[in-house]
Amino acid sequence: MTITVRELVYYPVKGCAGTSVDSARVIGTGLDHDRTFMVVDAAEGAFRSQRTHPAMAAVKVAVLDSGAALELCAEGVEPLRLAVTLDGPRRDVSMFDHPLGPAVDQGDTAAEWFSDALGVASRLVRAVPGFDRDGWGETPGKVNFADAHAVLVTSTASLDDLNARITARGDADAVPMDRFRPNIVLTGNDEPHFEDRVRRMTMGSVELAHSARAMRCNVPLVDQITGRRRGPEPVRTLATYRREAEYGNKVSFGVKNAVVCEGSVSVGDPVMIQSPVAP
Repeated sequence: MTITVRELVYYPVKGCAGTSVDSARVIGTGLDHDRTFMVVDAAEGAFRSQRTHPAMAAVKVAVLDSGAALELCAEGVEPLRLAVTLDGPRRDVSMFDHPLGPAVDQGDTAAEWFSDALGVASRLVRAVPGFDRDGWGETPGKVNFADAHAVLVTSTASLDDLNARITARGDADAVPMDRFRPNIVLTGNDEPHFEDRVRRMTMGSVELAHSARAMRCNVPLVDQITGRRRGPEPVRTLATYRREAEYGNKVSFGVKNAVVCEGSVSVGDPVMIQSPVAP
């Protein structure tokens, strides 16, 4: 049995569409360019999320010129090429009512674009150079604007098992992996949720360590192509077998990891499991 990397995805703007790549540089806060930007409430600086603004899923973001520019595309608004600023005005931002400190506001043009795309007054901000935020869990690590951890890992075996359960009900379709917005998808092990038990793994020149299981909110109900909520799957079926008592009885899918050794990784790279725990 050889476990390999099936897919690599980063999400330049938190909550917006991801970019699949064949290879990626992985730094302390995750895949390079992952969740470096965030859309916030124009008045309060609170982050915007697919939880309340599912249309964010259909906002496509391309990182250009090694991060010096972004291209933004969404239905109903003209595409925008935006020069990224690292030294613009600062704006205090927060996530889940926790202050994150100042972030770099990306200007009125970006604010108007996102306000039009989402139908609510918004600003686009970037993490300040040297942004330093701790994660939490077994291995906390560092994180940019992801919810709390650097790298979300899932497996094809876990999705296959979930979809078998969904379709067995007879009233819903299988769901794609993008509903869970992973950074790294593993394949080659047929045991569903084997990733839960992995404490250390190496792929390419990158080493990851377990932080916590990934608790799921209502974001997996959002079609990541259309930006529309489609529920009740997959959360309804996950609730029948993936409730986690130690996490407030929430449902889980995937695991969140910290980066303990930076490097590079490519699709197809073998994954070495260094410290699994017993089932």
